[in-house]
Amino acid sequence: MLLDFEKPLVELEKRIQQIRDIADETNVDVSEEIYQLEERARQLRQEIFGSLSPAQRLQLARHPQRPSTLDYIQAISDEWIELHGDRGGSDDPALVGGLARLEGIPVVMLGHQKGRDTKDNVARNFGMASPGGYRKAMRLMEHADRFGMPILTFIDTPGAWAGIEAEHLGQGEAIAYNLREMFRLDVPIVCTVIGEGGSGGALGIGVGDRLLMFEHAVYTVATPEACAAILWKDASKSPQAAEALKITARDLKDLGILDRLLPEPLGGVHTKPIEATEILKKALLEELANLSAMTPDQRRNLRYEKFRRIGVFLEGHEDR
Repeated sequence: MLLDFEKPLVELEKRIQQIRDIADETNVDVSEEIYQLEERARQLRQEIFGSLSPAQRLQLARHPQRPSTLDYIQAISDEWIELHGDRGGSDDPALVGGLARLEGIPVVMLGHQKGRDTKDNVARNFGMASPGGYRKAMRLMEHADRFGMPILTFIDTPGAWAGIEAEHLGQGEAIAYNLREMFRLDVPIVCTVIGEGGSGGALGIGVGDRLLMFEHAVYTVATPEACAAILWKDASKSPQAAEALKITARDLKDLGILDRLLPEPLGGVHTKPIEATEILKKALLEELANLSAMTPDQRRNLRYEKFRRIGVFLEGHEDR
């Protein structure tokens, strides 16, 4: 998939390859020309990805080739056993989780799972979890707490499933229950936004001691399209909404909501997934080492204070 802002770079790279092919056929030395074009491509790549708008970062966060929760779990863990079911008759494929070892450390990993193509996305409900998915997540987190295993969550959803059936099954209650219960858990909890963090669907597995985000990931109270439709009755104004919502990792870092920003390879994590995996694994191990040195009470207090600080504002008084 080619994004609009990537087209000049892709066209230049195609030109470089064409010159290489012609040089191979004619045995003409064009190394100097290729060097200059490659240098221009490098500069262009830095210019493009160094000045992305919030709407463009959202495009990267939604890129179909962006690594998913299962991609990261399988890449960073020594062992991985996926567990299924919420013990209430449901097993939501949009939210996956199980037992793993991270550099020998027993952990529970879970997160939203999008599909790779249309068929897979339909099966995974585009990463929009049902009430059963959040109840499955909570069951796994309670298991982790019982056996003293740190919890690692990976957030990548446009939001919780908003269908009528989801409401009948208690979507709001399931998310609210997770919010409350995650605050009381004794074990370390590290949450990472790997792609799109949308609304309560993200928060349902997003209450942790530390919040990490990849550089081009987004975290928002509502999708920019939904925000634009609500405020201006016009979804085409979503770029304006994306700017106003402060959805990017850098915005959230400045606001004190994000604890750690994970740099992405130039061009996005989908261009160099192995490098991205190494960045994520290193950060998770460092965060777990710091959190494991604390007592459960210290971690719970840290968690509580962290969320109490979010959204704090001073109310001014106008002179009458």
